[in-house]
Amino acid sequence: MPILKALAKKYEIAAVVTQSPKPTGRKQFITYSPVDTWAYKRKIPVYYNFEKPLPEADLGILAAYGKIIPEFIISRFPSGILNVHPSLLPKYRGASPVQSATLAGETETGVTIIKLDNKVDHGPIVTQFKEDILPDDTNQTLTARLFARSAEVLTQLIPAYVAGKTKLKPQDEKKATYTKLFTKEDGFIDLTLNHEPLTIYNFIRAMTPWPGCWTYVQLMANSQGLMAKKRLKILKAHLNLNPQSLIIDLVQLEGKEPVSWKQLKAGYPSSTF
Repeated sequence: MPILKALAKKYEIAAVVTQSPKPTGRKQFITYSPVDTWAYKRKIPVYYNFEKPLPEADLGILAAYGKIIPEFIISRFPSGILNVHPSLLPKYRGASPVQSATLAGETETGVTIIKLDNKVDHGPIVTQFKEDILPDDTNQTLTARLFARSAEVLTQLIPAYVAGKTKLKPQDEKKATYTKLFTKEDGFIDLTLNHEPLTIYNFIRAMTPWPGCWTYVQLMANSQGLMAKKRLKILKAHLNLNPQSLIIDLVQLEGKEPVSWKQLKAGYPSSTF
């Protein structure tokens, strides 16, 4: 959204392509993406796929779309399509660059704007900038900061790029690394294993907000001492450095509201965590 809003202030938006409306929640209400809603209110044409011809436009901009763009779509833009990718390409190509960098314990990442081709995050580099990964950054906070800064960089470079004054730089294929698409099951962490506190902390940060970090706990189910296995989301934690230890701050037991770790233990005094 920050990129789209920034572009709309300086350029005419011919159309937007975004995800299709989806049923959500228990009652399965149809929900439109923020991009869809924003464009609709401004009477900008909205497309969900490429089955219908798009309006004529000089340049395409791709950001957080998550799907492969067909070659026939790329070739129809006179100036091509610029892809905003939140990593220092060719490192961390693919679906989860911010999550993967955070999970790996990186202290620096960035954004690369490339001219799109028919391979995954492969095109030549138009420009690139670096950004520190802060100790308390999550996937959510870091992604938001990267795209906010990308909006400024992109709007400034477009005139020179369209005029052919920008020198493109091929990516070094020998340095390319790839990421995976995380699923809900990827958010599981087994806390009975001997993980380092920093490893767990980076995992929680990388999985926030999606797919969310979760584990299982055994809770005392009743006065007879029966145990119940429950799923527990770890919503927030922080790291003590001296000595290094992980402090869990906010959790959510399945079917319950979020509570502090202290409240959870007080609510199940006979259980072992």
